Amino acid sequence: MTVSEPADPGLVALAQDFREALRHSIYLVRRLDADGELSAAQLSTLKMLMEGGPTSREPSGVRVGDIARNLGVKVPSATEQIIKLERAGLARREPDPHDARAVRVALTEAGLAAVDAANERRNAVMAGILSSLSDGDRAALAAALPVIGKINATLQA
Repeated sequence: MTVSEPADPGLVALAQDFREALRHSIYLVRRLDADGELSAAQLSTLKMLMEGGPTSREPSGVRVGDIARNLGVKVPSATEQIIKLERAGLARREPDPHDARAVRVALTEAGLAAVDAANERRNAVMAGILSSLSDGDRAALAAALPVIGKINATLQA
């Protein structure tokens, strides 16, 4: 990812406002998990493992370094999360078929069930929040989602 100085001050202001909105959204999502059995970091890790599953072109599971990068933590912190998930039977570590030194972390059936339950709970709470918005606000949010998806795709590259 390359960083360049945008010439347009309006673009810089939009970037700042967008980042602030995302920060507050992250807080909201973490609060959605407050009543769950798993922490927000644990759920995020389990969801990452879903993305590295059998339907992707990569081998099953996700490398520990990728998990750490996506969580914004160092590898030892990610490893702690993985150990907790493994002890709970929600994830398992496997050798990487392409690199004998590397380990991949895969989701177990129990892990998939935990993600499904958390998603159901989160979606119900979020639907309640969204129900307080006007039809126009919900339409604006729906229209913004593809743009946010493009931004996320740019950052994933």
